[in-house]
Amino acid sequence: MARRPPRGTVAGRSKLIGHARLDPVPGSLPSDRPGDRIGLERLGELSGPPPTAIPTETAPPPIEAPPETPDGAPGVAPPPAVRPPGRRRRKAGERVIRWAVVIVAVVLLSAGSVYGYLWWRLGQIKSIKCSACAAVAAGAPYNVLIVGSDSRAGDTGAAAQAFGSASQVAGQRSDTIKILHIDPATDSAKLLSIPRDTYVALSGMPSNTGLATDNKINTAFNSGPIPLIETIQNTFGIPINHFVITSFSGVIDLVNAVGGINLDFPYPVRDNDQGNNNSGLSITHSGCQALNGTMALALARSRYYEYEVRPGVWYYDSSSDLGRIQRQNAIIEAVIDKAKSSYNPLRVNAFLSSIVHDITKDDGMSISMMISLAQRYHAFSGSALQTFTLPTLGATNSAGDVEVVQEPAAQQMISSFLGTSPKTAVTPPLDAYGSPIPVPSTSTTVPTSQTGGATSPTTTVPGTGPFNPTPC
Repeated sequence: MARRPPRGTVAGRSKLIGHARLDPVPGSLPSDRPGDRIGLERLGELSGPPPTAIPTETAPPPIEAPPETPDGAPGVAPPPAVRPPGRRRRKAGERVIRWAVVIVAVVLLSAGSVYGYLWWRLGQIKSIKCSACAAVAAGAPYNVLIVGSDSRAGDTGAAAQAFGSASQVAGQRSDTIKILHIDPATDSAKLLSIPRDTYVALSGMPSNTGLATDNKINTAFNSGPIPLIETIQNTFGIPINHFVITSFSGVIDLVNAVGGINLDFPYPVRDNDQGNNNSGLSITHSGCQALNGTMALALARSRYYEYEVRPGVWYYDSSSDLGRIQRQNAIIEAVIDKAKSSYNPLRVNAFLSSIVHDITKDDGMSISMMISLAQRYHAFSGSALQTFTLPTLGATNSAGDVEVVQEPAAQQMISSFLGTSPKTAVTPPLDAYGSPIPVPSTSTTVPTSQTGGATSPTTTVPGTGPFNPTPC
């Protein structure tokens, strides 16, 4: 049996047992580096002068031979694990940041998809050029004319039976005339209603229409929105910056899109024009009622509104168009509240799908502007909408039953509605005999808390009363 060389000698330090060198002091020799230790198979491969012997009493104990490696090579230590280039183990904080970035990217992608969908849907709304619309500075208050058209064009089936076909009721008139005043600085909105029978001098009417220059204001819409806009601006000094037109079907689809509305009726009501129910309105009992689009339109159009104070006893709302305006405002308030309470992507989709084909707007009202309005006012409460009605009194002349503007109350109300004095009237409103009504030059305004057409704290608004429904 071979004798083991004594400690402290070169042979002792270089001796390989089982292919492993036993160095008493690792790193003490030039060859004792990681690169030199790998693959030594022979004895005595040390180079350089022999080192000085290390005293026995100071030398550390010999190093045990390493176990066999998995590949069967005895005594050779496996090389250190090497991570592929460019990859390293991520810390927990880095992984959190990584996932946060992914989530944000998904949210932004989803938001972009929704925005793109809205852009596509709103792009389906018909737009026409408005040569009469006034320019407005960025961020300044602006006015949107809202017109409910009574045109029967395109009505077929049940709609034609209910409202009459285009051959039976030719042309178009503005069944509803409202102006929405929006102030971006205060996130506020006001609504001014102009009675459709208001007697005025029409502006911008083509000479071949055969319509009288002096007529009801809704006649101006027979030639489209431009003459109506010019008439409003010239008569009342209210600048119109944009317009939106909706049809009978648009009202029905709008109410149905929000899932119907709820109105509280103090009495049973109906539309009764000497035995004819022109609008189709019929509410048989009092209380909170769920109205679909067809029922809401019947209420909005009713001009021969009657209410039953006790069984078989019916009273007539003699205010006609003025009472109808108040009921229309109740419908608008209920729609706003219902849309706010059910604001979700599915409801928005149903809403847009229903109304985009029933609406016409001016081309100056961009898609981004509509999306911005929806984002800004989607939580707007219907009760926060201030409503005004132009002060008028009923009269009769060659144009039939008309509404005559009351001054100075009208000027005061318009100033309160705009928050500033209106522009000078070019064609002042007319009295029942066709003479211009003097418009006072004043900046006096009524308090903004007075709404619904009030010209003083004690004045009762025509058309309002316990017979009209309210949101419930």
